[in-house]
Amino acid sequence: MATPPGKEALNRIFLPQVTLCAATSVNIKATLRALQASMEKIVFSSCKLFTDVDITLDHPDISILPIRKIGSSEEYSKFMLSDMANYVETSHCLVVQWDGHVLNAERWRSDFLSYDYIGATWPQFKDGYDVGNGGFSLRSRRLMEACRDAEFQLSHPEDVAIGRENRKWLERIGMHFAPSAIADLFATERTGDLKTSFGYHGVWNMPKAIGIESFWQVYQELDDLGTVRHDFTRILKDVGDGPAGYSRMMRMILDYTKHHLGARK
Repeated sequence: MATPPGKEALNRIFLPQVTLCAATSVNIKATLRALQASMEKIVFSSCKLFTDVDITLDHPDISILPIRKIGSSEEYSKFMLSDMANYVETSHCLVVQWDGHVLNAERWRSDFLSYDYIGATWPQFKDGYDVGNGGFSLRSRRLMEACRDAEFQLSHPEDVAIGRENRKWLERIGMHFAPSAIADLFATERTGDLKTSFGYHGVWNMPKAIGIESFWQVYQELDDLGTVRHDFTRILKDVGDGPAGYSRMMRMILDYTKHHLGARK
């Protein structure tokens, strides 16, 4: 467990109620970078990476917890809905993925902890059930326990299972979802503003969120290039800016072609 801020952490926010978590079997280096970025100005109760990959890590504040291989997005959903609660002892858990993390710790709001679930809003849904994305999300432990109740309908993806398919039932048993205005302050994905949100999710946001050079370093260390398929054209345009932009674009196009040709075999 992380210790309270001392002289070395005077400018950091102390969140003893929150466990920082990530679960993956791919893109381990990028996931570790996301965890470290989230901890840069925040002291969490603890930080846990769930993975089957054998990692030697020299970071005193990150714990590696071995799990079965997560071989698909469906298996990720199952772990998040059924298993992760076993490892969280705090009132809340902040979930990150390799392509999303805390952007600006100063945008943390204490009232975030008033809700059982917050994730970036989904603009495609207009019925009020638009909160939200699970890739960068804050969820209470009691909500994670509720997801294991016999009345909770397990489905994939896990964030849609929570935020839409089971939301009415979750609210009936007392769970509180953040309103969309709060969710947009919490995170940017398809909606929100990187300049004002606490965190973000989505590889298409990364060049602007962390800068092109930093994104390019992350990209070159990815072991699963299929995770860059979303909004590929938009990402390509962003990496084309600045020095060496053309060579970065050509590299990404070549990688994209190789990956998709390989996937069809």
